Amino acid sequence: MKKESKAAEVDESMLFNLAELFKIFGDSTRIKILHSLLNAELSVTEISQKLEMTQPAISQQLRVLKSSGLVKFRRDGKLVIYSLADEHVSLILNVGIEHLSE
Repeated sequence: MKKESKAAEVDESMLFNLAELFKIFGDSTRIKILHSLLNAELSVTEISQKLEMTQPAISQQLRVLKSSGLVKFRRDGKLVIYSLADEHVSLILNVGIEHLSE
């Protein structure tokens, strides 16, 4: 019952923002990047090697993910290390994977 009342409280603006969030998840490259960050912090170079893509292509998608609040970064000297922004991002990914696995 509590879930229903929370769903009823969501306004049009929140639904619009939710749709925008799911658009970010609609790109397979961004999903691959997020999935690669599920278990480890990685640099752009490590992500590009893992996904066999160019660094500029990865950097472009990381900018989108960062501006959407889905990834964060920290500097280690000259190296920029990326990770998932918080537990919600990994939860969304894991629930999606679980849903598709059923």
